Amino acid sequence: MNVFLKNSDYRRFSVASFLSSAGDILFYLAFMTYASKLKNYSLALSLIAISESVPRLFEIFGGYLADRTKKKFQNIFLAAVVRFVLYGLVGLLFISKVSQWNLVIIIVIVNFLSDTIGSYSGGLVTPLIVDIVGKKDYGEAAGFTSGVSQVISMSAQFVGSALLLVMSYSNLAFLNAATFLLAGLLFASVGLKHKRDEKPLESKEVNDQKFFATMKSSFSQVKKQQGLLTIVLVIALLNGSLMTIEPLNTIVMAAHRSTMIIGTYSFTLALFGVISGAGMALGSMFGPQLLKKVSVFALTIAACSLSVVATAALFTANIYVVLVTFFLLAATVGVTSIKLEQWLVTSVEHKILASTAGLLNTILTVAGPAMTTLMTTVSGATGVGVALTILVAIEAMTLVTTVVMVVKMKKNRVKKSKSETVAA
Repeated sequence: MNVFLKNSDYRRFSVASFLSSAGDILFYLAFMTYASKLKNYSLALSLIAISESVPRLFEIFGGYLADRTKKKFQNIFLAAVVRFVLYGLVGLLFISKVSQWNLVIIIVIVNFLSDTIGSYSGGLVTPLIVDIVGKKDYGEAAGFTSGVSQVISMSAQFVGSALLLVMSYSNLAFLNAATFLLAGLLFASVGLKHKRDEKPLESKEVNDQKFFATMKSSFSQVKKQQGLLTIVLVIALLNGSLMTIEPLNTIVMAAHRSTMIIGTYSFTLALFGVISGAGMALGSMFGPQLLKKVSVFALTIAACSLSVVATAALFTANIYVVLVTFFLLAATVGVTSIKLEQWLVTSVEHKILASTAGLLNTILTVAGPAMTTLMTTVSGATGVGVALTILVAIEAMTLVTTVVMVVKMKKNRVKKSKSETVAA
């Protein structure tokens, strides 16, 4: 929060991110609503989901291209303009006489292109934020942005439902286009300001390595930091657990309506989503400052422990126990993820920062759907009890592995300090 209030450049960057995020979510809800009214709505909704999820896998490539880009501000603005044009065309298509299915297919393609461009644009933004706020305050800045984005995501769902009552689909597409243009102008204003003051933020040094050489370099630099690679994989599993618990919870809710439902099924489902989002938001926004002196290793162990407790809580079939434990897990994972980002920023070369961040995000992105698919398949084939048991076992093994790693690291540090003392 302090960084946001004191640093005007970061404030513009944040507002730009919030604007484009809000517009994207509003249009996504509108598009899903439109597609749900088609005859073969299941296919339409599946295509939309694919167009949203697949571009996230391209963050590794977007980060790599971003590290090779010299004129980052210019390209951020151009990317925003392209997305403005794309959704402007979508708005025009909504008021044209294009058939419903042709319209859906065109918008799915537009959505895919826009989100892919967004992966590249996000890679351009990350190193610039580090330059604006400094490595020391990056964790606080990233936490604030992540937390507010969670709040916007939750709020936009309710706002979007209300806007659909008074605005047409075309107007929401135009609104989305406008948010991208405004965001691009805000990003450009920061670049122009520093150019005018002859204090350019853009580093003259860019990555000139090939893709696989860059990934190898990123991996090597991460591996040099003792425990960092393990923490990355553990947090990927924790994110996977968070995503997996939600669908398994819906099955438990359906089976134990008397103890797992508050009011109605749909209300309880929405409440679960709000609790999860609120936990992540609060953990991201306030965790880095409140837990500044707590190591990422201690937080990871706490998060692993809570993942076991939260999953085991589903066996109780008590909605209040489930909500409390899941909130604590989401909050702890939120702050641990930000601590990980902070460590990453201070551990790798600036010229491959976006590539490394893209690699990390790709790992986190793959872990969630992979675990969710595995556990829901097991649940469908053998029952939710078996799926929960396997998930608890995975989480327990992850906890044990993390504890063993931390203990070994402490022993190595003690040995190293003793040898240094003897040598002196």
